[in-house]
Amino acid sequence: MVRIGALPKRLLALEYGADLVYSEEIIDFKILKCKRVENVLLGTTDFVLRDGTAVFRTCTKEKGKVVFQMGTANAQRALKAAKMVEGDVAAVDVNMGCPKDFSIHAGMGAALLTQPEKIKEILTTLVNGLSIPVTCKIRILPTVEETVKLAKLIESTGVAALAVHGRTKEQRPRHENQNHFIKAVAEALTIPVIANGGSKNHIRKYEDIEWFRLETGADSVMIARTAEWNTSVFRKEGMLPTDEVIKAYLKIAIDYNNNMTNTKYTVQQYLHENLNSPVGEAVMQAELMRDLCAPWGLVEYLEETEQKRRERAETLIQTMADEDGTGSYGLKKRKLNDGSEIIEMPIKFIRKEYEGTGPKMILYEWTKKNNLQKPVYDTEQKGNDRCFQSVVTVDGKKFSSCHWEKSKKYAENAAAIVCLQYLGLHDERKLNIVCPIPVDGVSLGTPPIRVVLPESNKKKDKSGEASQNDNVAQHSLNNVNVSGQRQNSSQTKEGMIEKRETINATCGISGNIDPLNSVHDTAVVEGFNSPNGEVNGHCKLKDKH
Repeated sequence: MVRIGALPKRLLALEYGADLVYSEEIIDFKILKCKRVENVLLGTTDFVLRDGTAVFRTCTKEKGKVVFQMGTANAQRALKAAKMVEGDVAAVDVNMGCPKDFSIHAGMGAALLTQPEKIKEILTTLVNGLSIPVTCKIRILPTVEETVKLAKLIESTGVAALAVHGRTKEQRPRHENQNHFIKAVAEALTIPVIANGGSKNHIRKYEDIEWFRLETGADSVMIARTAEWNTSVFRKEGMLPTDEVIKAYLKIAIDYNNNMTNTKYTVQQYLHENLNSPVGEAVMQAELMRDLCAPWGLVEYLEETEQKRRERAETLIQTMADEDGTGSYGLKKRKLNDGSEIIEMPIKFIRKEYEGTGPKMILYEWTKKNNLQKPVYDTEQKGNDRCFQSVVTVDGKKFSSCHWEKSKKYAENAAAIVCLQYLGLHDERKLNIVCPIPVDGVSLGTPPIRVVLPESNKKKDKSGEASQNDNVAQHSLNNVNVSGQRQNSSQTKEGMIEKRETINATCGISGNIDPLNSVHDTAVVEGFNSPNGEVNGHCKLKDKH
């Protein structure tokens, strides 16, 4: 269930009638790198890495019904990881059936099937150390006798239940599930046995679930593949059309701001047999959430939900505004150990927002223009997380984003954005604030929110008016007079053809323009139709452009 068992899919399965839902397999090492935080923006409990990646997310809707599935090869490490989630899940399950190379090579999953002593140590340690039930999932061994012997060993550790997949670690879905192995285990044990592996050949609709349970003699049935393809298999009233299920899934994914990549992958599994259809091709080509929502008419729902979330984010961030006199939204001063101050803001650098001139270059040009020393960056890497945070010093002041980035370059650009925001130089249309505010330097696993800053929080000049550079995002273009011709050119670069389209125009502009950022402005030029109805380029401003 890797990449499948995320929160939206689990919630949909519960809505359709599943009794319990399992998370995707999460490796003990990974959860141990996380911090548990309450995500007040989404109403979830998140276990997130320092860079804001949500490794595991849960909410009250699945309270008492979600099982945390863990990959491990070490008893003490497993216990430490399980203790982190103990208060937020119904049970902890140790995956001893995964046949994938990444799991086996690390000594986890199906690699444990031939190590009974390690199995016993891991499960006994978890059972004795946790206040919630511990379960286990295995694949069958080459013979019924070996499988039953292993199952009895597992039962002796005190686990609450055992799930059995009726294939060996070498077999794949194309091989027949060996139901009689599961039945032998169910007859030999006193704890509940959960039958697994019936999706490919046996379970196609709700009524098939009970048939599979009786066929294996198990107490309950675990469904993976069929639920991936149509989660409504859990509905007693009958399965729903795939399109209806996808639409329901997408709404939940939107509600919980689910990662686009994960959402797209899950939709692709729903369309597994129809990826060559027009809708399937649209999904394959989708790069944005709105592209993914369009085939199911959910763009308006997406926009409305994002707007409500944005308003909520602005309210949350506003609680921090101007408390320390910095004069800008979300900026905050903090004392360092050496007594100096640093100005921080929860900013994330998103590369695609800056075509051409990036924040570092804009800041460098500003210092050069004002005869100041060039910015100095001090960048730190956090342990083994491969996350970076940078502090930039400009004119004796230090600036940093409290959000950790995935590369040194991104961390330095994020620090530059904070400085630009403090100086009133940043184009606030590109201001991506991580919200809620990071806790102890750890973001809350929520994609950055594009926040529109209120006028009252913009930096003021001595006259009380918005400073020149604050108006970068407020330009009004009028009196457009075309004085040139459209020019088309193409060039070959590394085998690729780049087509450029240039329009020379003289524009009368009301308001002030920061010369460093004016090249990013967009003017709508009447009489010329570019593909999106807009023309991007330089505007001649008397002696400046």
